[in-house]
Amino acid sequence: MAGEQSPGPRRTIARRGTEIFVAVGKTLRWGDLAYLKESWETKHARSILGTRIKKEGSDDPSDYDSAIAGHATDGYRTIKTPVADDIRQLVMSPNQDLLAVLTSHTVHICILPDSSHLYARDAAPFKPKFWTLGPTTHVTSRSAVVSALWHPLGVNGTALVTVTEDAVVRVWELSTADRWTFDSATLAIDLKRLADGTSLDQDFSASVSATNKGFSPDAFDMEVAAACFPARGSGGWSPMTLWIAMTGGDVYALCPLLPQRWAPPPTLIPSLSVSIVAKVAATEDDPDASPEARLLAQQQLDWMSDLDNQEPKIVEGARGEVEVEVYARPTRPGVIPRLQGPFEFDLNPEDEQDDEVELKDIYVIGEKARLTDLMSGEEEELEVENDEGTGLSLTVVCLLSTSGQVKICLDVEGVEAQWLPPKSKQRSRPFGAFTSTPTLLTFQTFDTLKPVEVTPDGWPMFSEDATSRYAFYITHPAGITYVSLAPWVFRLENELEGDSEAGAEFRIDLLVKGQGSERERIYTQARGQTSLAAATAIRDPDLGHFVLSATHSDPVALFFDTPEQDIVPRESPSAVLDNVDFPQPEVAWEPRPLFRTPEALEHKSALPAWIDHLKTGRRRPLMHQELRLSMATLEVFTEGHKVLASEVDSINDAVAQLFRKCQTLQEELRKQIAKANEAKQKVDVITGEDSADDESSAVSQDELARDRLRQVRERQEELASRMDKLKRQLGRLTSRELSDKEKAWGEEVRALESSVFGPEADQAAAGAATPKTKQPWKRFEEVKSLRDALFAQAEELHRSREGTGNDGPASPAPGLRIPAEVRRQKMAQVMGLLDRESALVEAVKARIERLSVG
Repeated sequence: MAGEQSPGPRRTIARRGTEIFVAVGKTLRWGDLAYLKESWETKHARSILGTRIKKEGSDDPSDYDSAIAGHATDGYRTIKTPVADDIRQLVMSPNQDLLAVLTSHTVHICILPDSSHLYARDAAPFKPKFWTLGPTTHVTSRSAVVSALWHPLGVNGTALVTVTEDAVVRVWELSTADRWTFDSATLAIDLKRLADGTSLDQDFSASVSATNKGFSPDAFDMEVAAACFPARGSGGWSPMTLWIAMTGGDVYALCPLLPQRWAPPPTLIPSLSVSIVAKVAATEDDPDASPEARLLAQQQLDWMSDLDNQEPKIVEGARGEVEVEVYARPTRPGVIPRLQGPFEFDLNPEDEQDDEVELKDIYVIGEKARLTDLMSGEEEELEVENDEGTGLSLTVVCLLSTSGQVKICLDVEGVEAQWLPPKSKQRSRPFGAFTSTPTLLTFQTFDTLKPVEVTPDGWPMFSEDATSRYAFYITHPAGITYVSLAPWVFRLENELEGDSEAGAEFRIDLLVKGQGSERERIYTQARGQTSLAAATAIRDPDLGHFVLSATHSDPVALFFDTPEQDIVPRESPSAVLDNVDFPQPEVAWEPRPLFRTPEALEHKSALPAWIDHLKTGRRRPLMHQELRLSMATLEVFTEGHKVLASEVDSINDAVAQLFRKCQTLQEELRKQIAKANEAKQKVDVITGEDSADDESSAVSQDELARDRLRQVRERQEELASRMDKLKRQLGRLTSRELSDKEKAWGEEVRALESSVFGPEADQAAAGAATPKTKQPWKRFEEVKSLRDALFAQAEELHRSREGTGNDGPASPAPGLRIPAEVRRQKMAQVMGLLDRESALVEAVKARIERLSVG
């Protein structure tokens, strides 16, 4: 069992699928939970079978015992590490091929082997390849490392961002083929210098020499507690924004923070391009736009232009994944962005004193990807993985303090990329004019710890959930708490996206005062126990849904009931709206926090035990004799006063708290009675019972409402009729010019009319070009002349045949020796052609008539 560590975050559990890596002291323990579960079930079944066989006396069960013992180490290995101190944090890379192992001051990168290499039955510790990150940077003589984050936009998940306690941010772009990438960072930013910076040309890099130990106000105000990146699939500038929480309570943002080579999602660059172009156009069209806004829009446009001029490189994805496009970090307007902050908190609770707040962790949920504006007018829609396209269009910032207080804030203004002004601009305008204080809207504040559970050396931590973006776990020494923001996130998004402003203030007021975030203590640890590791949520078809944590000696697993069929994901707004009980307007009561009886009233007094000890101790003669003034009596009274004073103070505070609560309950009861009377008066007004004394002149509220509704309907009908009349008049008076397509359509109709109806309809199109093919009406005239000629010839042949009488066959006319069969065939062919031409002409005439009518 390892000793108790000094205060600091304890994230000693990392996950890769069903495999877990747990830090125990200076070593790692690996295990495949699915394999271990299957092995245990097999072992349990075999042990039952072996016991039954042994009872029957037919066989010796030693074979089963030996077989079970042979598989005892399957799916479990010990990994040896080169660290010199206890491991504090394990951070798995996005592609799950690298593992960052952190102590208090050092960082090591473990090249994770394939799972097949860890299933061997060898009981010897496994020794994978380890690299030391920054052997001259992250050492015990420098500041401690508080956070190590894998950059969401790193190429194949190989970009690591480390943040030290002295507010220095370093970006490492790792490559197992180049040892130099582990020795020096590609970008190092000293936030204390950047906070005081005035122009882009200044040097903000971290000093390579030993840090100055002299007094500096920034040493206290900018002591980093934690840092966080939003998820990769977030919208806007979120994936490249580093949020930093200071111990003193300040919050900063660094945007855009990118490695030299980065791979964005398919929708990130197009969405940023659309927003930047729209912002530049709005700034140019606004004559009241400030010079700072114009400078910022121009800087963002330069950044996007530098990105558009690049030709991305295609790189193969890790482990057979799809290919990704890799871009180089833009150098215009600058590589190092401006430090935005400290943020001011709007609607901050009045009873909270920011001077006493000591932040320990930060958790940021990025805004949703806005694909509606990006895909407007497109036939195909992009598919967003993991439901990143649903949620809230605002960034949610969650802060956690030492006392277990959770502050949920909304970034209403939205963090965008910002840079310091260039040096030329700096000369003509002071730097203060280019900066504005960003703000965060405090949406909700609640506690997860009781006052007696707060410890000064405790370090609460956030952990993400496996089922929802808007849910997380809070691990503290007293236990684990589950928090879900789903009850209000999607309802707030509906209000933000809704076009109706009528009643918006009332609905938002109900949203704020109604049901807030769902929180539940799922595990409580006994007092005096060791601290817990950050909870890790796992949801797997083979393992189920559970949360895994650990103390210094024992594991902690909490299993949840999994529904048989997940019809809709937890992120779906429809599913959330179906399951959430919408708050009703409050009539006679208001929800109040649960009152907990002070523990001082429940503790047993130490006075009886002290008296028993006094009766059996060396002062026992004083208990049986008269009271005398002596040093021994004084010592007894002094000890008794100490025992009573320690209890009386706490009991007085508890009784005072209980008395104040009783007074508060009386006041709340008066308010509830007053609200009940108000509700009764409203009901009486609506039902008309308040006018029972004067039935002749009083009119109930219901009748007034019905009368008003009737007037509104009549007014609406009148307005609708007037609108229809105006539309008809406007249609008759409108004489707008024809478009090119309408003119071309008119020419086509006239040409078709002239081709069908003949030369008399061709006067309007006299200037048109003569077609090469014959017009249909000309072809019809030729067919008619041919028909008349054939009819004349047939009639003449018939007459000549009848003139011969019965004297014998008539002699054929000279030059006409056509058989009767051929004549019938030709006649039928001619009639068919005539029918086709007639049908064609009739169809063309009908079409022209329809066009004319239309």
